[in-house]
Amino acid sequence: MKPFIFFFLFAAIASAQTPPKQEVLWQKLESTINETDHNLDGVLGVAILDLSSGKKILLHADEVFPQASSIKIAVLAELYRQAQAGKLKLTDLYAVQASDLVADSDIMNGLTPGVTRITLRDLATMMVAVSDNSATNVLIDRVGMENVNALMDSLGLAHTRLRRKMMDLKAAGEGRENVSTPAEMMALLENLYRGKVLNREMTDDFFKMLSTHKQSFIPRDLPEGVKVANKQGELEGVRNDSGVVFVENRPYVICVMTTYLRHERDGEQAISRISAAAFSMFDRLARASEYGRVISPGNSSK
Repeated sequence: MKPFIFFFLFAAIASAQTPPKQEVLWQKLESTINETDHNLDGVLGVAILDLSSGKKILLHADEVFPQASSIKIAVLAELYRQAQAGKLKLTDLYAVQASDLVADSDIMNGLTPGVTRITLRDLATMMVAVSDNSATNVLIDRVGMENVNALMDSLGLAHTRLRRKMMDLKAAGEGRENVSTPAEMMALLENLYRGKVLNREMTDDFFKMLSTHKQSFIPRDLPEGVKVANKQGELEGVRNDSGVVFVENRPYVICVMTTYLRHERDGEQAISRISAAAFSMFDRLARASEYGRVISPGNSSK
């Protein structure tokens, strides 16, 4: 175990008042994160927030990580903000152009340029559900890269930056990477969840949209039926996932980022392991009494 990390995590956990038995669960989650960090051949950052109590676990949470497709959360937020402000409508139609198409866009590349017309909502669905990069680039042009960053500034998220379009390898090679930190992505999702960015109707629709992507790292080892609104990111040496897990009566934000990975699969497994451990704790906290008694449907024991 890394002593300085243990102290950092312990200080973060101890800052919130928690009943002693529940504190043990938080410490066990902390131990799982520490162990995962110790065994990962790469750099790990974690930010977990209990949306009910405000309690957090933070590990390297202020370090800046490449976001890959996770930055699409910020693009989606600005799209919905502009829709709410009346600057655009999610039902506005867009005519697909040949110049829009980039690699890794299976859906958009199957459409007919100059003929196919789709709504901004359709583009957003493609951006989130199948991580279509062409759809993302169209939306970036529509909402404006500078407006995405202005929204982040308005929320105090100085390190969350959209600096290039998807698949712009020239920009990436010049160091213009899309970046954030675990703490800032956690703050963005918390602000969205608490209605500080969008009204209630738009907030609900935003998280409904963000929950359309199923094959990702956070929900990978969670029970079926658990609602997760998240967006993963993948680059060479990088695996990320950030989202909200809607455990009934105990929702939480989880942002896990990895970089400098020797093996990307190890980063994916680290994210899924931390996610499963967090869910195990929050699920018990949601269903248990103050003494830890859990009563499940069909439970008739005395």
